[in-house]
Amino acid sequence: MLASLPFVPSPPSPPKTLTLTTRRSLISWATALVSSSSSSSSSLLPSSAASPPLPPRAAGFFEIPASGGVKALDLRVGAGETPVDGDQVAIHYYGRLAAKQGWRFDSTYDHKDEIGDPVPFLFIVGSGKVISGIQAAVKSMKVGGIRRVIIPPSQGYQNPSQEPVPPNFFDRQRLFTTIFNPTRLSNREGSTLGTLIFDIELVSIRHP
Repeated sequence: MLASLPFVPSPPSPPKTLTLTTRRSLISWATALVSSSSSSSSSLLPSSAASPPLPPRAAGFFEIPASGGVKALDLRVGAGETPVDGDQVAIHYYGRLAAKQGWRFDSTYDHKDEIGDPVPFLFIVGSGKVISGIQAAVKSMKVGGIRRVIIPPSQGYQNPSQEPVPPNFFDRQRLFTTIFNPTRLSNREGSTLGTLIFDIELVSIRHP
């Protein structure tokens, strides 16, 4: 049995294991789901009956409205505020590629401060500096919520300057050489290469 994908817990608890589904079934389904959405006449419409079936215990994914096809599963619904453009948000995340057997290319739990506590990722909502899929997910969350999102290539990394990026040089190289592989892109493998899976916790909001 393959290990399940972990989700982001609330600090100070260490990362836990979410038995939502096996890594292989989630990765396969995520890629198939994105491919079916991209072949639809409009990626902003809910998935049709022709979409591939969900794997066991993965029921509950929904398409975020006006997100360009980002699929989300709320692991925990928050009780706080929802951010708007101009707010600074702090999030914890695990980031994975649907390719490479769900390789985890970055996690805020790997970014430590001087006393060893994990440092959340900060960004301004609406600034355009982060990939569109993360912004779409966060804008419809409440503080304290945890959400798993499947991000199609069109809402993921369009260039290496978009955040969040792994601080480790070799992880960055591996991530972007996979997503922007010219040979495989020419073979129309983009939906496999660029599909991302993020587990996101909205930690806090700071108003301007």
